[in-house]
Amino acid sequence: MAKKQQSSGVSYKDAGVDLEVYQQSMARLPGLMHRTFSPRVMKLDGGFAGLFQLDAGKGWAKRNYKDPVLVSGTDGVGTKLKIAKLMKRHDTVGIDLVAMCVNDVICCGAEPLFFLDYVAMSHDDPDTLEQIVTGISEGCSQAECALLGGETAIMPDLYKKGDYDLAGFHVGVVEKRKLIDGKKIKPGDVVLGLASTGIHSNGFSLVRKIVFEAAGLKVGSHVKALDSTVGELLLTPTRIYVPVLNQVLQNTRLAGAVHGLAHITGGGMAENIERVLPKNVDVMIDGKSWEIPAVFPWLKALGKVTPTEMYRVFNMGIGMAVIVKPTAAKRIQKIAAEAGIDNWQIGEVVEGKGRVKIAARRTKS
Repeated sequence: MAKKQQSSGVSYKDAGVDLEVYQQSMARLPGLMHRTFSPRVMKLDGGFAGLFQLDAGKGWAKRNYKDPVLVSGTDGVGTKLKIAKLMKRHDTVGIDLVAMCVNDVICCGAEPLFFLDYVAMSHDDPDTLEQIVTGISEGCSQAECALLGGETAIMPDLYKKGDYDLAGFHVGVVEKRKLIDGKKIKPGDVVLGLASTGIHSNGFSLVRKIVFEAAGLKVGSHVKALDSTVGELLLTPTRIYVPVLNQVLQNTRLAGAVHGLAHITGGGMAENIERVLPKNVDVMIDGKSWEIPAVFPWLKALGKVTPTEMYRVFNMGIGMAVIVKPTAAKRIQKIAAEAGIDNWQIGEVVEGKGRVKIAARRTKS
C-alpha cells in the first residue's frame, strides 16, 4: 500500500504575504532614498535604524548649534488615496505625504532634517510601492530633507485588494532663541498669504461625495471650466513651502520679523491661524485680497456647499499664512514671488481675543 503524501503545511504566501515579492519591492527603494541624502546622513550597513548627525563638522553641513530644539510632526494623505487608486497613478501622493508633514514643522521655524514613511498595503505590489516612494523621494528633495527610512507592512486581512495607507514622520531642528511660537504676534503685524496649488490634501471625503456621488462624475470626466479631467485636477500635489520659508528664515534681517506661521489644512484658515495666536489679538482677513482658485467655486456650486462650510474645510487658495512686521512684508513677498509662489497681503493683526474673522469673501466665477 502506497504511503500517503504529507502536506507541506500552510505558508506565509498562502496567508497573503509573498516574501520573495516583498524582497523585490525592497530592492527598488535604496536608490530613491540615497538621492535625498546629505553629508549629515551617517552610513550604517544593516541595522534597524537610520542615523543622522546634527552637525556633520565640515563644509555646508557644519552648523555649530548652541541650543538646538528638535521639532517633530506626523500626518497622512487621507482619502485622496482613493483618487490615486481610481487613476492608477501613485507617484504624486508621496509628495502630498511629505508636504503635509514638513509644512507643519516649518511653522516652528525648524530646518528640515529627515523623514520616515509608513506604507501599509493589502498585498505585495512592487510597482505601486515604487511609485509611492518615488513621490516621497521627490517630496523630500523639494523639502531639502533626507528620506532616512521607513516601514512597509503587508496586511491582507485589514485592507481590501489594491488598497493602501500612508503615514509620514518628519524631524527638524531650530535654535531655541529662533523658535517661532506666535508669542511675538502683536497688533500692527500683517498677514501674508502664500498661494496653494489647489485642494492640497484635506477635505477629500467631502470632495469625493460632491464629485462622484452628488454629480456622478468619473475621474476621466473633462471639466471644461477647469481645463482638466477630474482625476488630474484632484491629484495635484500639495505645495511644499519649505524652500521659500527657509530662504526667509535664514536671512538675518528677515528671520526676526516673522512672528507666526500657519499651515492652512483641515479646519481652514480661521482654525489654523487661531492655533498660533496669543489670546490678546485677533486677525482680520480681507477676502477680497486674493483670487480664489476656480476649483473651489466649482466644488461649491456642484455640491451646493455653503460659504461657511467651504472656508471651514478647504484652504480656499491660501496654503500658508505668514504673520510679520509690516516693514518686512514687501521683502518677503518678493522672495516668494521670485520662487514662483503667488502671494498677497491678506490681513492684519488687531487687539482682540485670539480669533480670526474673514470678511467680504470673493470667488472666481
